[in-house]
Amino acid sequence: MASLGNPKNTIEILNKYSFVFQKKFGQNFLIDNHVLEKIVRAADITKDDFVLEIGPGIGTLTQYLCEHARKVLAVEIDKKLIPILEETLADYDNVSILNEDILKVDIVSIIKEYNDNKPVKVVANLPYYITTPIIMDLFESHVPLSGVTIMIQKEVADRIKALPGSKDYGALSLAVQYYAKPHIAANVPPNCFMPRPKVGSAVINLTPHENPPYHVENVSLLFSLIRASFNQRRKTLVNGIYNYEGLSFSKEDIIDALDSLEIPNDIRGEALSLEQFVRISNYLSKYIHS
Repeated sequence: MASLGNPKNTIEILNKYSFVFQKKFGQNFLIDNHVLEKIVRAADITKDDFVLEIGPGIGTLTQYLCEHARKVLAVEIDKKLIPILEETLADYDNVSILNEDILKVDIVSIIKEYNDNKPVKVVANLPYYITTPIIMDLFESHVPLSGVTIMIQKEVADRIKALPGSKDYGALSLAVQYYAKPHIAANVPPNCFMPRPKVGSAVINLTPHENPPYHVENVSLLFSLIRASFNQRRKTLVNGIYNYEGLSFSKEDIIDALDSLEIPNDIRGEALSLEQFVRISNYLSKYIHS
């Protein structure tokens, strides 16, 4: 099968199947071989790797993955793309196609079934509208991961790798950095896709921490505190936590925690590092038990 990184081949196969792009699935297919090579390089795919690809589309990136990996499992939500994938991937015997919604399947049990519960590399050109839920689902459900390399909206990639004090820094930065080390491998302009999206994209590589960077007494409390402090960015941390539905600390408890940790009472969430959030969370967790 001819490479789908060539726009002419992509147009040909879409016409053959009278394929209509579905806005609800956020479909933007890659049409640039250089970008495909960058993704495979950034993901560091070898013949030992089992790759889970989310949203293969017509199989553009899948072809590249099959060339480099031991085995590829491609999960595609749009059933109209399944016959196309069967044709574009017909030359490869190391790929399985699953017609499922990645947010509704049990990824852990899929990996158990297809890869004997060994770590997988996730590679994807993700639809923008489900980027955050997919990333968080992969980490929170403790999927055995050896790496995650995804093409996402540039603005979201910037938010993921942002540091305290910057305008992009927020709950997403902290949540992802708790689980993994982010690195932007490439920026990708809109003209590398069909149809052309309105915004730029980026390939980001997330390397999971072998062990969590900090000891956390209560992970769900930590994430609630993070959400609370960015829920209304203009508020101080004290007011953010105090007013957040789902948390029931008194102002005295919160101020006591900040004083004990030598953190100013008027600080905002955007100024705090992950380590500081962990320390506040561990301090406040004792009030929950009492």
